[in-house]
Amino acid sequence: MGHTDKQAILPPGAAKPLAPYSPGVRWGELLFTSGQIGLDPETGKLVPGGVIPETRQALHNLSAVLEAGGSSLAQVLKVTIFMTDIGDYAAVNQVYGEFFGENPPARSAIQVVALPAGAAVEIEAVAYLKA
Repeated sequence: MGHTDKQAILPPGAAKPLAPYSPGVRWGELLFTSGQIGLDPETGKLVPGGVIPETRQALHNLSAVLEAGGSSLAQVLKVTIFMTDIGDYAAVNQVYGEFFGENPPARSAIQVVALPAGAAVEIEAVAYLKA
């Protein structure tokens, strides 16, 4: 793949996107993911239980996009987290730490008014491809 070739990534078994976008896009040695929310891939609905299970599922969904695109959570360079309530920051960090332990990526966390499907959290990333 040349540096100007763009490849859309859709993980097998993933929940169908809620709008016209690709869950991930490979370009050169980078993989950009769309924001992932806590959709259960089997039902296409948000997992129940609030921000903690939603964050965990969003990170599993993110991992699936990364793997389908030839990368992994370990290769993530930058993460952006969108939350509808910045008061959930500590709960999101608790789960986030389970997925990104040592040497975590750069990150931003932003409070927003609303997210698709009524989600409490959405997570996107930029990663490099596995060597």
